[in-house]
Amino acid sequence: MAVIKLRKKKKFSISTSSTEIQHLIISWLSIALIFTILNGVSRYGYLISFFIAAFTVGLGFLCHEAAHKFVAQKYGCFAEFRADFPMLIIAVVMAVFFGFTFVAPGAVWIHGNVTRQSNGKISAAGPITNFVLAIIFFLLALLFSNPFMIYFCATGMLINTVLGLFNMIPFWIFDGSKIWRWSIPVYLVMAAFGVGLIFLRKLLFQMM
Repeated sequence: MAVIKLRKKKKFSISTSSTEIQHLIISWLSIALIFTILNGVSRYGYLISFFIAAFTVGLGFLCHEAAHKFVAQKYGCFAEFRADFPMLIIAVVMAVFFGFTFVAPGAVWIHGNVTRQSNGKISAAGPITNFVLAIIFFLLALLFSNPFMIYFCATGMLINTVLGLFNMIPFWIFDGSKIWRWSIPVYLVMAAFGVGLIFLRKLLFQMM
């Protein structure tokens, strides 16, 4: 009779560091500034627009990166966000002088043994989170009659839709490239859902 010692399953926990938190805060504020510049001054002024962008971008950006991190750590990997400071500077400069930009604030660096499937799921977690947040902002907008709250929710929906679709680009280091390599059907469904959110937001503006 064989005696088998069962290894106790390691309890899943989330870990972070002061460096990661600093990088997240810098990236968050930079993206908020970029979106404020690109959206232009609203009827509420730049300051209010910045705070709206900071909250909506903060929610979308932080939840996006947290989704990558949590799923990766769930698979037993080391995962921490690191900002790309040169790209952040370039993005701000382009927004100021050209009126458009290429936002690549950084990424969650993952170390560990991952398969194509697990890597695809880790990558899909970010855009899915943004699309879910966009839907939540849309539903919240339907509950309000106050123009400011509708504008707030519409901004939140726009930012999360853009963040989700931008990360669905199917090449280079974007999430979409890893999702595509894992499952083309999953990629197509996610991309189509993101495009559908654009039309849904247009419907929201028609209701305003």
